[in-house]
Amino acid sequence: MSEIRNFSIIAHIDHGKSTLADRMLEVTKTVEARKMKEQFLDQMPLERERGITIKMQPVRMEWKGYILNLIDTPGHIDFSYEVSRALAAVEGAVLLVDATQGVQAQTLSTVEQARAQNLKIIPVINKIDLAHARVEETEEEIRNLLGESSKILKVSARTGDGVENLLSEIIKEIPAPKHLETEFPSGNSVSKKTRALIFDFDYSLHRGVIAHVRVFDGEIKRGERLRLFASREDFIVGETGFFKPELKLSEKISAGEIGYVVTSIKEARIVRVGDTVLDPSLEPLPGYKDVKPVVFSSLFPEEQDDFEELRRSLERLKLSDASLSFEEESSGVLGRGFRCGFLGMLHLEIVVERLRRDFGVKTIVATPTVRYSVKTKKNTMEVYSPHKFPDEGEVLEVEEPWLKLEILLPPEKISPALKLLQEHEAIVGETHKFSESRLKLEAQMPLRELMRDFFDDLKSVSQGYASLNYEFLENRPGNLLRLDILIADEIVPAFSKIVPKKRVEEEAERAVEKLYKILPQALFSLKIQAKAMGRILSSRTLKALRKDVTGYLYGGDRSRKMKLWKKQKEGKKRLEEEARFTIPPDVFVQMIKK
Repeated sequence: MSEIRNFSIIAHIDHGKSTLADRMLEVTKTVEARKMKEQFLDQMPLERERGITIKMQPVRMEWKGYILNLIDTPGHIDFSYEVSRALAAVEGAVLLVDATQGVQAQTLSTVEQARAQNLKIIPVINKIDLAHARVEETEEEIRNLLGESSKILKVSARTGDGVENLLSEIIKEIPAPKHLETEFPSGNSVSKKTRALIFDFDYSLHRGVIAHVRVFDGEIKRGERLRLFASREDFIVGETGFFKPELKLSEKISAGEIGYVVTSIKEARIVRVGDTVLDPSLEPLPGYKDVKPVVFSSLFPEEQDDFEELRRSLERLKLSDASLSFEEESSGVLGRGFRCGFLGMLHLEIVVERLRRDFGVKTIVATPTVRYSVKTKKNTMEVYSPHKFPDEGEVLEVEEPWLKLEILLPPEKISPALKLLQEHEAIVGETHKFSESRLKLEAQMPLRELMRDFFDDLKSVSQGYASLNYEFLENRPGNLLRLDILIADEIVPAFSKIVPKKRVEEEAERAVEKLYKILPQALFSLKIQAKAMGRILSSRTLKALRKDVTGYLYGGDRSRKMKLWKKQKEGKKRLEEEARFTIPPDVFVQMIKK
């Protein structure tokens, strides 16, 4: 155990985390040069296309007689749950900060998470080779965050400069793993009995659930009988091994090591992230808190025949994404589907895209919303779906979740940021000096307003210089109502949304205009309307597709053409009365984007 070092790289999105992991793999010769490619640990095509890490990825490296277990973590705030799970499995963290951007707001909360786990933090400044790098200013910001005595390393993940020095520092500064006898006294020779924490897992059709574990005590061997504590399920270990980064078979994995265990359990719901794999005579390790979704949206299969396929796909997707939650629901118009909980708008987008790519399931996505507490004349209810929000006349009181925001930005960008906060119903708090070149602005805002493209707008008004972090506050009263969208005089529940009363007309106009632009034309004219408070607030008509029914006629009397035009007009009227317009699935996805 004295020769093992377990660590994560934590950083804001685009600060060079995956590139640094690539250089470490090269320096330690974990991956052959001919197999090396950029973002090597980002296994999903979606991660490569977007240039972001979505799912944490462990890898075992060997260097100068030491075993270095790295868990590469995502940087986007929507995937902070992945980061918290990775931090629970390691003893140290490399805090990577981009020299051109400095410390970002989200970095503050990530550092607090690492401190709460008592991890050794090694601060590192990246991109020092760039001409516009602000190395001295970034050093000052890191010292403000971690303390004056912090030793700060400098690297260029692109060129590899300073990476070997960083690896040496990891070996020197990050403590070796220890047994947990002192924390969990349960008799003699505790360290000889197995206890491991599941921090992630994958699913194989042939081998079942493959648990990613950090072993704290004892060892895990093939053929051994172990128990999953939370589900009280026993299983026989089918295989053990390490991440190199592909799965590499090993006889056993011992205390202090990070590896995988093939459980042969085919039922996805039995294995849980944060559960303990243990000898039946021991008590469990402290697990993770259950993740709380913040954004809710209903997913319906494009064809109702695919309902069971959507259920299976969501169950399998949950294996690789523990922060996804879902339960069955039914809509009169859209049929049976699932109400799903997500960590944010990017998380929702990624899940819908993965369902389409990985499982071939096309879905209809309802307008995302948050959890509202609604008091009516009859009772008090929790509302997750906009189309289930009671009519205005029935509502006595509505409460919605609020957030505390921390925004880091240059002083010259404070004016447009304050204007934006005002537009999004925020209560602006204090402003503090964070460093010579940046201020920290505090504010409070409803969660629904954060979902209304606040993050993108903040980046836009600050030319990309502002960064945002948030944490949850209590529920507060709100003056809200339901806005329904009708297409061909029929309400489409997926387009319903909950909006503030003072902005209902503006939202109605915007929704109708957007649908007018993105809906394809039909063989008959389509009326698009927005309705709230018992009246139509906005309306547009999408003209029917034109077909020249007289094109084949040549010469002759005009009455022949008029006869055909009349017949066509009657046919379109009949279509309008009888036919139902089917909305293409991509329209639903486009409606949730800006």
